[in-house]
Amino acid sequence: MKVLLDSSLRRGLQRALLNWYRSQARDLPWRRTHDPYAIWVSEIMLQQTQVETVIPYYRRFLLAFPTVGALAGAPEEKVLKLWEGLGYYRRARHLQAAARLVVKAHTGQLPADAQAWQALPGVGAYTAGAIASIALGEPAPILDGNVKRVLSRIFVVSGPAAGSVVLKKLWALAADLVPAKAPGDFNQALMELGALICRVDGPRCPACPVRKKCRAYASGDPENWPQRMPGKRRPHKTMVAGLVQVGGKLLLGQRPENGLLGGLWELPGGEVKSGETYPAALRRIFRSELGVDIEPGKAAAPGVQHAYTHFSLTLHAYRVRLSGGTPRARFHQALRWVTPGQMVRLAVPLADRKVLRICLKP
Repeated sequence: MKVLLDSSLRRGLQRALLNWYRSQARDLPWRRTHDPYAIWVSEIMLQQTQVETVIPYYRRFLLAFPTVGALAGAPEEKVLKLWEGLGYYRRARHLQAAARLVVKAHTGQLPADAQAWQALPGVGAYTAGAIASIALGEPAPILDGNVKRVLSRIFVVSGPAAGSVVLKKLWALAADLVPAKAPGDFNQALMELGALICRVDGPRCPACPVRKKCRAYASGDPENWPQRMPGKRRPHKTMVAGLVQVGGKLLLGQRPENGLLGGLWELPGGEVKSGETYPAALRRIFRSELGVDIEPGKAAAPGVQHAYTHFSLTLHAYRVRLSGGTPRARFHQALRWVTPGQMVRLAVPLADRKVLRICLKP
């Protein structure tokens, strides 16, 4: 490993961060264990998700699947249901696929180092480093959004943090900084500092344990780092969905596994084209994706709003009547007629769940 830092600076940063973390760290459930499986679950859940959101999901997930074997042997539908509302469902599918690989190819033995962790689906360099350092005591570096910000400010690294040149430098700094002793605590200290003190806006510099060693603080304007890429406007989509009820059962389709909201059960529908009326869009989509003709009725839940990370939407739901043909899964993996009682056990996109709460009130 290439040494980038003066040894006294390195030791000073390590000592200050470790002392601060041990006295100020939040009491989080995944910090009460050194079980690699439990820490793995937490790290996957924490990807692009706030700590406060993750805590109840983490507890429920480990209660349902306390071991890698339990997760590997569970029905995917149950896994996705417990993930419902956490978003980025591909994480859940990768997590289970990795668990099955561990059970099948490694007799249930979890990887013993960061390099081996990266061979599992859904485990990148950051996640592997976090698990290996926290659970196994390996001095492996980490680099998540919080750590990028902390290192960019301490060392005033120029350029957008997402750029390849900057990322390479930040990884090198992280590797040079992580100590051989207590690497897990140190890595968590970096993340905790970014979450609580070295925030994106309004960093709390007076409370920072390393402010005297921070070049961005010395500049007088630490918010200038890291430099940001120009923001992109989040697109907005207008969507329609159809509620088809026959004999007290509602028709749902399971989305393709590879793609947005993969594996979730949704109301049939899709995006409205420019100049298209909502009923016309429904007729087109049902004919194309289910091979049936329909007659839309009144709007049952008009104008339901929801926002995902990459786009927002307005969803207009209509009750519809089948007028020709038998529904077949052309776009979806499968179709299913479900009762309200069965529906609560299925993982459903949050936008559709909002519609169902409106339309299926007792």
